[in-house]
Amino acid sequence: MHRLSTVLCTSGLAAEAKIARAAGFPVVIGAGDRERTAALVESAVQGANCLISFGIAGALAPVLRAGDVVISAEVVSDRNRWQADEWFQTHVADLAREIGASQGAVFGASVILATEADKSRAWRKTGALAVDLESDVVARIASQAGIPFLVARTIADTSCRELPPAALIPLLEAGIPNLARVLGSVLRRPRQIGTLIRLARETRMALSALAGPAHALRGLVTAF
Repeated sequence: MHRLSTVLCTSGLAAEAKIARAAGFPVVIGAGDRERTAALVESAVQGANCLISFGIAGALAPVLRAGDVVISAEVVSDRNRWQADEWFQTHVADLAREIGASQGAVFGASVILATEADKSRAWRKTGALAVDLESDVVARIASQAGIPFLVARTIADTSCRELPPAALIPLLEAGIPNLARVLGSVLRRPRQIGTLIRLARETRMALSALAGPAHALRGLVTAF
């Protein structure tokens, strides 16, 4: 398979990275650790001419549902906002229309937004459609390097979905769940099982929805 060697994807989960690699993109896996993510991207950015924040996300906009696609070249954090240049923004908008994705800012959070109240507060403050832990890292490093960035995310947890304690346990460095700790959390708080099952179903929907955008991105980035 032809590799898009100058376009680097950043993901938190191994499952997300597998989808990006199947579409021909090299990927770094930050596993939800923002310092690790930044170090990995900074070490690889010199060989890239575009950075992509790729994977699943939480919804901030109430209209978004599990499996919906968000495409963006605008990222906001607690203190900053980044936008790709006008030419690139236009092409990203064209791609969003082509694949039926929502287009709008994505919030790069420093911690997981686990409650409906947290998500509602972030939506009102930022106006962003979705939230993840990697996009502001990607946008910052791309802007410092003088190259474009974009976000390609599918919704896993909706704005009203409360994340149970087991879903907040840090991932292993490989980007996979720490099953021993997840099991321990479930045994201590068995009432979260129903929510975990629903969240797992929604996460599978989000991951399944990623393959289409991944392949659609090839046409955009090969125009560089």
